[in-house]
Amino acid sequence: MKLTRSVRNSIFMGIGYLFALELMLVAAVLFWPNFAENTGALKILASPIPVLKDMFSQLEAKGVSAYVLSQHFFKGCNVLGCAAAALIGSAAIAGEAHRGTLEIFLLRPISRRRLLLERWLLGAVQIALPVFLTTLTVPLLLARVDEVMDFGPLMLCAVHQSLFLVALYAIVFLLSTMGRAPLPIAFGALVFVIFNFSIYMVKTVTHWSLFRLADMETFLDIYESGALPVTFTAIFVVVISGCIWASLAIFERRVP
Repeated sequence: MKLTRSVRNSIFMGIGYLFALELMLVAAVLFWPNFAENTGALKILASPIPVLKDMFSQLEAKGVSAYVLSQHFFKGCNVLGCAAAALIGSAAIAGEAHRGTLEIFLLRPISRRRLLLERWLLGAVQIALPVFLTTLTVPLLLARVDEVMDFGPLMLCAVHQSLFLVALYAIVFLLSTMGRAPLPIAFGALVFVIFNFSIYMVKTVTHWSLFRLADMETFLDIYESGALPVTFTAIFVVVISGCIWASLAIFERRVP
């Protein structure tokens, strides 16, 4: 069966996202022995920034588990995943309008509801699947540096990370169903993400940052307790469900 252009583009972008995420993970895990030897010195260097100092204190106390969770999820998945969510979500519907192909897209012999849900699901899988696939390789990579982590809690962290990214994607997707140009939507989403990351580093306003929902402390709690945080999970599910419902309502009335 011949793949449509949108599906082919999604596959290529997904492979690129997966490769970049895995490359960052490999580099981080192989660097662990050197990092472990210099954690104390790095903590001193980070002392002017209280948030970073606290992070290094946890790294020093928890060891390899805190290091991998911070490097893979908080740094790798948050940075690349948020960028992917912004780019994929913004182009989902607004990209069709910008290219002048929205009318053709709407003329397909299936309901608008199915059209939208298929497009939404394609993007959600594209964002979440690389998180799970790369997390699966963590135990194998840690064996190279004579370290171990429990597989089950790691995958729970991957579930939490995926929900966080898909919630962001759902918001951007909703904006895409209302827009006609993907670039301003993607740019606005990326500015929002950068702003939230910047205030995360400021102790007086860090708790207002979006990344408090998916930082090293959160992932450590998940890993050590072996359970997802009920409040955060509920927030993600409500945001995702609400955005899907709103997207469907808007798309039903949309004209090319």
